Amino acid sequence: MKSPTLQTVVIAIVFTIIAYIVTFVVAVNSVTIASLVFISAFLAPLFTGNASVNTLSSTSTSSASKATASDEEVRTLYVGNLPYRANETSVRELFAEYGSVHSVRLMKDKHTGKRRGFGFVEMAATDLDKAIVALNDTEFQQRTLKVREAKERPERPEESTQD
Repeated sequence: MKSPTLQTVVIAIVFTIIAYIVTFVVAVNSVTIASLVFISAFLAPLFTGNASVNTLSSTSTSSASKATASDEEVRTLYVGNLPYRANETSVRELFAEYGSVHSVRLMKDKHTGKRRGFGFVEMAATDLDKAIVALNDTEFQQRTLKVREAKERPERPEESTQD
């Protein structure tokens, strides 16, 4: 979730002040005030131009079709044979030398929480080939990286529950 801009905060405060004034001047019931405050939370981004900002992140969306604010195409790289001690920051710094990095996800075992030795890096599509050529089969923290464009994850059939 992105932090609100100063303009968004100011507009939310203005709506709150209006609700406060309406409470004491007009003496309306508390349901009306709660409604005004609730509505102001949705109206503030409309006035600041941030209405399209999603507050929930989705991990199931295809990163190949995502676009940043500058309409830059983002694509995903698979990075294999990562050292288990590598973290998102070190991987981001490594790939940032070759282009604009949008996100880094290092996969962990869901039961133990330990890293699995691979991950995904989202980069600007224009920088993808440069990063692949520069980093594939190179050593990083004493491991030889395998870097290639990520394949689209196939849809898994729904698991049926058996009683």
